[in-house]
Amino acid sequence: MRPPFLAKSSASPPARAGFACDGGGAVSRSSACECCGPAARALNRRITADLSRRAMLGGAAALLAPFIGLRPAKALSEPPPAPGRPILFSNLLLFDGLDGRLRQGVGVLARGAKFAGLPPAGESVEGAQVIDCGGRLAMPGLIDAHWHAMLCGIRYAEALTADVPYLHLVAASEAERTLLRGFTTVRDAGGPTFALKRAIDSGLIAGPRIFPSGAMVSQTAGHGDFRQRYEIPRGPQTPLSLTETAGVGVIADGEAEVLRRVREQLLLGATQIKMMAGGGVSSHYDPIDVTQYSESELRAGVGAAEDWGTYVMTHVYTPRGIQRAIRAGVKSIEHGQLTDEESVRMMAGEGVWWSLQPFFSDEDSNPKVDPASRAKAEIVSQGTARAYEFSKQYKIKTAWGTDILFAPQNLPFHARHLAKLTPRFYEPLELLGIATARNGELLRLSGQRYPYDGDLGVIAPGAMADLLIVDGDPTKSLDFLVAPNETLRIVMKDGRIYKNTLG
Repeated sequence: MRPPFLAKSSASPPARAGFACDGGGAVSRSSACECCGPAARALNRRITADLSRRAMLGGAAALLAPFIGLRPAKALSEPPPAPGRPILFSNLLLFDGLDGRLRQGVGVLARGAKFAGLPPAGESVEGAQVIDCGGRLAMPGLIDAHWHAMLCGIRYAEALTADVPYLHLVAASEAERTLLRGFTTVRDAGGPTFALKRAIDSGLIAGPRIFPSGAMVSQTAGHGDFRQRYEIPRGPQTPLSLTETAGVGVIADGEAEVLRRVREQLLLGATQIKMMAGGGVSSHYDPIDVTQYSESELRAGVGAAEDWGTYVMTHVYTPRGIQRAIRAGVKSIEHGQLTDEESVRMMAGEGVWWSLQPFFSDEDSNPKVDPASRAKAEIVSQGTARAYEFSKQYKIKTAWGTDILFAPQNLPFHARHLAKLTPRFYEPLELLGIATARNGELLRLSGQRYPYDGDLGVIAPGAMADLLIVDGDPTKSLDFLVAPNETLRIVMKDGRIYKNTLG
């Protein structure tokens, strides 16, 4: 719809008898408008001067900075240019993500956007730029398998009330900081990230690679039904809610509606589909114990995804919901902290992935806005340790993610969600392998919708050239990842170096 101020009109512009404007400032006698009069020209000079001043201070980033309101020193920045020659990293200790050990006596060669080889230490490569890593750790970029790029950097009240373009600007600003914390790839578990992904992939802004799910698909009264009580009931002609039109979540009841909404997300570019199969913590109206979506509805979503060569990931906590999701063909269980042993055996038998997050009642918890949500969070926290123990006991294919939501204050400590799992549940190198190569394996479930032409989370010939050079010893702990500003010396994604403090 054309905005009212741009609506076509047959009415003539205001005119002064005896003058006419040709649109370029020339005025002739007959009739005239005010668009090129002295006042308009003076206003134009002021605007032009202001735009020129802003451009001189930082171009497009300076123009956007007042609207972002996060880090005034630096708003949105473009990625660095692609290197004109190969890059050889030498004098390093290699963790390649593949075999759970550290290797000496090799270098890492990146050519363009991919790794080209691991030449023996001391071997030269003609024409290559050589970076001496000073004996530091070289490792793949980290992967967060349960991320919300549109919802992590903004508080709950803002998410409900802010203009949608503002949410996108906040997400774009946060994307660069996510990358500079060492996260070169994220699997987004719900939200309108298609435009953000495009901007990052095209080099418009800096940020991690995004595997988008698009809008979370939910039944009425499900975890993705964000409507307020006054919006009930919903009639046949009732318009979509704000969160639906924004692309955060969509409501679909019945197989036909599930097919429609899942196919819409696939049309928009989803690499996998997110469906809600049980109650949630942050949602106000669905208790944590409820089972959501019938098996036939879940099967409809799974079938639509499989027709596009990809899969369904599902939010669920309880045994009943987990078992129903597995029977329907879901490939990745998100959360699942309230599971039982029977459900875990079922996951193991069907080869289903378990995407676990360290939901403990600690300083990294997502803020809860009401007592009911806090109570539900405590129930989930009590089941988290047992869930990790189950995943190890039954050798489940376990992914790692954070699910940081509405918690901008927690983002600087992103990797603490990883580091605190050792040594209680994992040895450090084992855990580092989960956050790199194992998560990269999960991303391959996208099959035909996998949007890149190389593996992720590993340092090997042909893999995407994502690499961190770090001050830290992963044989002892992963605490060094918690302070990325100090410990991450080089951050490289797609063969482009976004940060280098080695000189």
